[in-house]
Amino acid sequence: RVAEVVRTPFCSPLLGGVTLGSLAAPSGTNIKTSNNRDAFYHVHWYIYPLLAWMNLLTDLACVTPESFDILYITELDPLWDDDELAFLINPEAALFANPIAQAACAADCAAATLGFPLDPLFWCAGCQGSMYPIDGNVKHHEGGVDSSLLLVQRMAAKLHRQLIARDTSSRGAMCLPLPLPILRKSQYKTQMLYPVPFTLNAQPFGRVTIPWGAGREYPVRGEDWAYLIWRKKACCAF
Repeated sequence: RVAEVVRTPFCSPLLGGVTLGSLAAPSGTNIKTSNNRDAFYHVHWYIYPLLAWMNLLTDLACVTPESFDILYITELDPLWDDDELAFLINPEAALFANPIAQAACAADCAAATLGFPLDPLFWCAGCQGSMYPIDGNVKHHEGGVDSSLLLVQRMAAKLHRQLIARDTSSRGAMCLPLPLPILRKSQYKTQMLYPVPFTLNAQPFGRVTIPWGAGREYPVRGEDWAYLIWRKKACCAF
C-alpha cells in the first residue's frame, strides 16, 4: 500500500500533483503557534502491489491479484474531520481518554523504537502519541513527519475498524485474510517516499523519528507526505 498525507483536498503529490476530484472538502492545516498547536490533514490510501509488479513473489498462493487503485480518500468521509462523528465507529475511545491510559503509550514508544510496537496497547501510536480520535485532527502538532506518521497509523486503524483492511499476518490468516477490527500494529512498517525519500530501511509503526526524520520537512512543497506501507503476510502453499 501507499499512503499520502496532504493539506490540499484531493491533491496527490505522489502522482505529480494531480487533482483526484473537485468536490468541496475541508482544507488541511498545520498551524503551530504559542496558542495553537493543532493540525489537520487528509489521507489517501492506494493499492500498490509493488512486489507483484517486480515478480519478487512467484508463489501464487501468496500473491493477491491486485492492480494500482485508490482504496480510500478521506475527503469523501464526513467522519474524518469531526471528532464526535469519529466516535460513532470508535466508542471505546472514551475508555482511554485519561492520563493513566496515555502514560502507557511511553512503553509502546520504547518497544517500537527497540523492535516492534505493543499490539495489546492498541490505543497508542507509539512515539507519535494517541491513536484516538481516529480522524485527521492532530492535537499538539510538533512536526510534519510525526503528525503524518500518526495519521498513517490512524488510517490503518480506521480501515481495520471498517473491515476494509484485513489480518494477513496471523497463523489463522495463512490461507485467507481475516477480518480484524482492531489494528495489529506489528503487521505494518512504513518507508517515506515524499518529499524526501528514505531508502535505508522501513520503520515499524510508532518508532521514534529523530534518527532519520531531520531535514524531511521544508516549506510549501515539503509539507505533504507519502509513505510506502509494508504489510507482513503469512501464507501457505499447497
